[in-house]
Amino acid sequence: MHISFIIPAFNEAQLIERCLHSVADALAANSSYGFAHEIIVVDNNSTDTTAQLAKQAGARVVFEPVNHIARARTAGANVAQGDWLIFMDADCLMNPGLMTDIFELIKQGRHVGAGSTLYMPDQPGWAETLLKIWTMLSVRLGWAAGALMVCNTAAFREVGGFDLTLYAAEEIDLSHRLKRYGRQHKLKFTILNKHPLETSSRKTKLYSGWEVFGQFLRLVLSPLGTLRNKKKLPMWYDGRR
Repeated sequence: MHISFIIPAFNEAQLIERCLHSVADALAANSSYGFAHEIIVVDNNSTDTTAQLAKQAGARVVFEPVNHIARARTAGANVAQGDWLIFMDADCLMNPGLMTDIFELIKQGRHVGAGSTLYMPDQPGWAETLLKIWTMLSVRLGWAAGALMVCNTAAFREVGGFDLTLYAAEEIDLSHRLKRYGRQHKLKFTILNKHPLETSSRKTKLYSGWEVFGQFLRLVLSPLGTLRNKKKLPMWYDGRR
């Protein structure tokens, strides 16, 4: 079994090394599975040393010039060799327990894909409440967070991969299509929750509660109009780090 880790990164010089080291440590702790692997970092037109640091940490680096999350993830998937794809954000830290859960899921052969619940340290109370609401929706509805998405490569390609007309929520859209594929092939899509993925709480520090509320209000009032317009998604694309 061959696993491809795909990590899109735009100006992530501060965090990319920690992310890659966490993946390496989790892989070492789960070496008994005997899975081959590759780690692909997609440099999404960074202006800092993200690509250099990723190469130094042993990752394969590919370049995607268009600053677009779905396009960056797709660029990684296009060169991936693995039987399974694990998409992970550059501001996240993998843990050995979650890696075990993923590898067990792959080994059992009863799933088309999975996501994970999230842990965000040191965030304000309002953000913790939002995370709890998201976790409830994610687990109940089978929505994978973009921070981590696991999927069978053949299924990913058959359903068409990420929707490149979307600038956000492309992981929720793909979750729906993978679940539909899974029902047709008697395979499950699940949200793993025993070992939450640690992800950065930087957005809740870089943006005020009112800014976050305004962003989500636009999404509620005009979901497709917002998701297909990069200029209406500043929390994803204004470059704050």
